[in-house]
Amino acid sequence: MSRRIATPELGGATALILHRSHATTRALLRQLVAIGLRAQANWPELDAAVHGADFVFFDADQCHDGMFPWAPGAAPMPMIALIGSEAPGRIEWALGQGADAHLLKPIGAGGVYSALLIARQGFEARRAAADEIAALRARLSERQTVVRAVLALMGRGRSEAEAYAQLRAMAMAWQETIEQAARRICAAGETGAPTLATKRGRDV
Repeated sequence: MSRRIATPELGGATALILHRSHATTRALLRQLVAIGLRAQANWPELDAAVHGADFVFFDADQCHDGMFPWAPGAAPMPMIALIGSEAPGRIEWALGQGADAHLLKPIGAGGVYSALLIARQGFEARRAAADEIAALRARLSERQTVVRAVLALMGRGRSEAEAYAQLRAMAMAWQETIEQAARRICAAGETGAPTLATKRGRDV
């Protein structure tokens, strides 16, 4: 059974168009207004309001990296490429910008609504994946820190089980998580600090 995807409400959203004055720009503006979006066109640079925009349409044929106030692929909103030339280099550049959808020029009487929905869905899926990857990397880093702390404690003549038990005891004494206690132990080892003690002033 396929998962049902909720159709987002687009009325009231804002869109900026980075494209020179052209029939393409006018056709796109008409469709966006008809859908219920607030839209405006800019050229050759984006308006300062871009950081509050919900969508950005950009000319894949004429734009370049320096026209965006963010790094390639790091746009904080869905990006929709307006493609006239299907030259491989321009397509590759548009993909590098993180285009979540595209429209072929010249813009006709339809297609904008579906491009908006596809772009938003793609952007949210990409952002969710990036968040999940960041969380996994953080968890892996925490586990590596715990291993380093256990190894440091083993260096004092304890077995692996004894060292881990001591780490747990330290965490309880400090009222911290094991990961937080492990970071403290590792930091102390890197700075050459004296043996860590509990709040009562005794080694655990």
